[in-house]
Amino acid sequence: MSAVLEAASRSPRQVVGAYVALTKPRVIELLLITTIPAMLLAQRGLPPLWLIACTLTGGTLAAGSANALNCFVDADIDSVMKRTTARPLAQNTIPPRNALIFGIVLGIVSFAFLWIFVNLMSAAFAVATILFYIFVYTLVLKRRTSQNIIWGGMAGCMPVIIGWSAVTGTVEWPALVMFGVIFFWTPPHTWALAMKFKEDYARAGVPMLPVVATAQQVTRQIVIYSWITVVCTLALAPVTSWIYVAVAALSGVWFAVFAHKLHNVVRRGGSTNTMKFFHMSNLYLMLVFCGLAVDAVVGLPVLAWPF
Repeated sequence: MSAVLEAASRSPRQVVGAYVALTKPRVIELLLITTIPAMLLAQRGLPPLWLIACTLTGGTLAAGSANALNCFVDADIDSVMKRTTARPLAQNTIPPRNALIFGIVLGIVSFAFLWIFVNLMSAAFAVATILFYIFVYTLVLKRRTSQNIIWGGMAGCMPVIIGWSAVTGTVEWPALVMFGVIFFWTPPHTWALAMKFKEDYARAGVPMLPVVATAQQVTRQIVIYSWITVVCTLALAPVTSWIYVAVAALSGVWFAVFAHKLHNVVRRGGSTNTMKFFHMSNLYLMLVFCGLAVDAVVGLPVLAWPF
């Protein structure tokens, strides 16, 4: 009852801001960065602007739904982790029941919007992503296994599938390769953050890899996954030109070398700034997908298969 009364005392501006915060806008930004290049590559040029706008709108609604429902399920965790205590449910800015309804409504609207304005396949993928993120990652994997982010990260890979299917009505192998790029990129990116907030995750009972493994073991995994990510980006060479391949190769070497440096510092027992790698990994992914976008729009002849 006290939480409800406290929520009722908030100003309308605070309440609106709380609902927006439930959707985790900064996370959505990263998802959109990968959706647009996927659409451009599928078209090998610029798709109709209305289709891009509708796909991004529906994708934003779906991501907002997944994030709001995640906040509802993880309210107990968020309230004990320093990194997340400012989130709306941890602050009692809005009642949990309202957050649940808000998340469900966003999901329904996203499905209807994508079905009407894009296509049924993209709408179905959006709903599947929401369900996977909540029922597989949040409710099952996150609190039970250190493999949580490896498999749970699949939800963050789906925007490229949705973007590709929005343009083509199908899912072809380049879309699966882009899925793989994000899939293998997600663990090192997230583990770097988890190393910084290791005590937070331990306090909340979330077995992230840095909680259950040594720093050296974690950074070794970061190196391995970073190299796999780089190799995966180069698998798109047959459907791109030298522009993308050059961007992917150069930024990939930079990314992998940075991962090696992080591991070497940890191996020598030095102090590490894992957040530097975390932010750098964001930049790396942005460079790769911006390279894809530019390559598709410029439209130079693709390298194609060597056989």
